[in-house]
Amino acid sequence: MAEQLINNGNGVAPDGDPTTSTPLTKETLDGDSLNKQAAAATSPGHTLSSLPKSWRYTSLLPPDPTFPTPADSHKTPRDQITPRQVRNGLFTWVRPEKQQDPELLAVSPAALRDLDIRPSEAMTDEFRQLAAGNLLLGWDDQRLEGGYPWAQLYGGFQFGQWAGQLGDGRAISLFETTSAAVRDSWTGRDETKYEVQLKGAGMTPYSRFADGKAVLRSSVREFVVSEALNALGIPSTRALALSLLPHTKVRRETVEPGAIVVRFAQSWVRLGNFDILRARGDRPMIRKLATYVAEEVLGGWDRLPGRLSDPENPTEAPELRHPPRGVAGEKDVQGPSEAAENRFARLYREVVRRNALTVAKWQTYGFMNGVLNTDNTSIQGLSIDFGPFAFMDNFDPAYTPNHDDHMLRYSYRNQPTIIWWNLVRFGEAVGELIGAGESVDTEKFIVDGVSEGEEADELISRAEKLITQAGEEYKALFLTEYKKLMTARLGLRVFQESDYQDLFSSLLDTMEALELDFNHFYRRLSFIKVEDLKTEEARKEKAGVFFHKEGISASGVTEEEARQRVAGWLEGWRVRVVEDWGTAAADGERTVEPAKEEERMAAMKKVNPSFIPRSFILDEVIQRVEKGGERDVLRRVMHMALHPFEEQWDDSSGLSLELIGSLIGVISLLILDPLELLSNVIAHMLLGLCLLAQPFRVLIMGDTTTVMIVVIPVGLAGIKVAPGSYRSRCR
Repeated sequence: MAEQLINNGNGVAPDGDPTTSTPLTKETLDGDSLNKQAAAATSPGHTLSSLPKSWRYTSLLPPDPTFPTPADSHKTPRDQITPRQVRNGLFTWVRPEKQQDPELLAVSPAALRDLDIRPSEAMTDEFRQLAAGNLLLGWDDQRLEGGYPWAQLYGGFQFGQWAGQLGDGRAISLFETTSAAVRDSWTGRDETKYEVQLKGAGMTPYSRFADGKAVLRSSVREFVVSEALNALGIPSTRALALSLLPHTKVRRETVEPGAIVVRFAQSWVRLGNFDILRARGDRPMIRKLATYVAEEVLGGWDRLPGRLSDPENPTEAPELRHPPRGVAGEKDVQGPSEAAENRFARLYREVVRRNALTVAKWQTYGFMNGVLNTDNTSIQGLSIDFGPFAFMDNFDPAYTPNHDDHMLRYSYRNQPTIIWWNLVRFGEAVGELIGAGESVDTEKFIVDGVSEGEEADELISRAEKLITQAGEEYKALFLTEYKKLMTARLGLRVFQESDYQDLFSSLLDTMEALELDFNHFYRRLSFIKVEDLKTEEARKEKAGVFFHKEGISASGVTEEEARQRVAGWLEGWRVRVVEDWGTAAADGERTVEPAKEEERMAAMKKVNPSFIPRSFILDEVIQRVEKGGERDVLRRVMHMALHPFEEQWDDSSGLSLELIGSLIGVISLLILDPLELLSNVIAHMLLGLCLLAQPFRVLIMGDTTTVMIVVIPVGLAGIKVAPGSYRSRCR
């Protein structure tokens, strides 16, 4: 099965209008004493005013000629900035739409830290107004000068078909900032530059037939998953804050409340930025944008990867994971003439490499984007633009979270192939630059390109060869990273080639055949000692911990057959763990010492999460926030998303235990009257008797509007069962 994985300034409200906001309570932020945070005027980090800001993207690249300056856009009535085709520019100056009474629902403490913003800033009205798009930092509204928001132009291939002009239809970037709190591991710099953006901030020239708004439902999902992916170590765009727009009603399938997410990334440039330029034949703009990406986004030409010793067989290249960098000058060309790598070829390879590493992490943790169009593929290899995404539940390689994906184009098993398909489109967009070899900087080429005939044939041949070689590098790097990550998830220290088939593929086949939960399997494996797997009977007994509470749901498979199959895999895993971690005893038998066993299990728990934001969890959170009026639930779920490897969370505020998939039964109810509360308590006591047939406790937690009724079997506290098992038994 595993082989299938490859197939600075003062701010004022826009237009000068003051706005109001709903106060953000201490409880809706992080659980770490906000009283301390609010008092920390001298705490590390910046205020919004002192936060360093820049606008490099808009100062180095050409704007939409309709609004050549920010003042031209700012003087235009906001309702006159509507969808249209944009040519001869890469972005449009556009301010967010004004919002009335925005409510700041939640803030990510990790995002505040990584942006080097003081936690106490999130308690200020300035922060609330910024998060809703009512405050422009860096723009002087009186002089009509300074840094100004913008929306990007891009196009894209959607489901394999050219979709024409797309662009930031509801996203508006505010400014860039450089944070000393995060080291850029790619460039080696001690700081990281981020572009801060609002999603759901209003209509832009790129909105097409849409309204420029975002609904609360999708905004909650993006807010949580952005931070969850980052906490798992998966490259991703980030989310700083989430605001509810109580006076904005958005029509989708139904009328839903509007929301805005403050998100940030090292860059929001996608492959689609190049697609639209290629479709329009805009050679100068492709070169200009590629140069910007290399110099401003990827750290400079000297940070791009030098040529591999064997680019046609990169698996054997010792420098595959760490190619030489900084050895080639900007205009140096490496390799034989027919495959000469100039700096634009190195740029292409860098984009390919970053995406390969990210896809390997998606496959390792079972994350599916659901809409991997070229406009949703990052130039930096970030997970970006979260629509119908999902994490894998029961392992099914053909699963796609996109209900419109009838051909399974974006299914789990196809993600590596589709990202490569997108990267080939990117290669075609910059093909002239990478195929030009050492001629790329000649005046003739820059002005006129190449002539038809032998010169063009040579360029095309070279470009095709370089793209093909990059494909081999993509595949090799993906597999290398995937093997490394899977080795860690299984608690092994050294990968052996036989592990790929005997452990990785065999495990995925077993999960698929028995319909076992993907991430729970690894987490539960983290608690098993090899000492407890010595006999066949012991292994068959242990196999049950990987089953759902209801038992085996796969058709045509008995529980005994399932136990036998899992036990067989456990024996192979046990042998490898003993080989990897054990020492030879006096009798020659290898055993794993208790201290080493604890070390292995601790290492596994650091890479196998106990919490991931599954779809049913997010659905419940959305329901409770939107319909139930809850607010603290977002903070609590975000706390778990930011600490996915914890065995338990220091949170006694009554978070639904069903929500985190830890215990058996929890129901959240709106209290209508005392009789209803009493009847529900009685009902759940009876439910405990029915479900568990053993002693149990009923815990009632809550406040004046909501109650949590928790049924916990005595002696089972801490035993984890499959998410949704309570629901499936009680529906």
